[in-house]
Amino acid sequence: MLKNPFLKQLMGSFMDLAPIFVVVLIFQILIVRQPIPNIGSVISGTIFVILGLTFFIQGLEQSLFPIGESLAYAFARKGSLFWLLTFAFCLGFGAAVAEPGLISVVEKAANIVGKSKLIEQTDAAKTSYALGLRLTVALSIGLAIVVGVLRIIKGWPVYYPVLLAYLCIATMTPFVPVEIIGIAYDSGVVATSSITAPLLTVIGVGLATSIKGRHPLADGFGLIVLASLMSTIFVMVYGMST
Repeated sequence: MLKNPFLKQLMGSFMDLAPIFVVVLIFQILIVRQPIPNIGSVISGTIFVILGLTFFIQGLEQSLFPIGESLAYAFARKGSLFWLLTFAFCLGFGAAVAEPGLISVVEKAANIVGKSKLIEQTDAAKTSYALGLRLTVALSIGLAIVVGVLRIIKGWPVYYPVLLAYLCIATMTPFVPVEIIGIAYDSGVVATSSITAPLLTVIGVGLATSIKGRHPLADGFGLIVLASLMSTIFVMVYGMST
């Protein structure tokens, strides 16, 4: 039965989420010692989460991932650096904009910044701030992929841009508003999660595979850490400029 790809993915989603549910149930029942509120809603919500994650991953594997890898391979074989970098930027920007975790975090960040009186405490101001923060992170992801693609093409060691990014973060941190630092440090992790992270990996490996002299394992990875660090830098700049 588990030879069916969908059923295997469904079981995989259940196993991935099972530790979270087990921890919550143990603390709820044994530590807090209170009954689970709205048990019917909890069960139905859990089923929806498992099904949603399964359909989500299946959709990515059958659509975006093959297209992204094939396009990266085609642009590399064609030898058009301009279009390859344009494609990389647009794909990274679009993936970050569509990242569910990022959408949720920027809304919460806008509320926190509003309570800290760094912006006006109005819905319009919070919406504008959240949108600006979301686009800033998306822009950083797009530029990070451009740098990562150039690194793969030129054969630069991955630690060069990574060390430079860490140096920028360490230098900028003392000058960033305290309310923004935590958001900036977490933004990279949030922006490179369910959609962006696997897509970046597929592009990097596909590109390294298509270029002579590059090794998929040694050269195809590193895009995610670049995207994460670049996002932190851009959010810091956004926080200081608002």
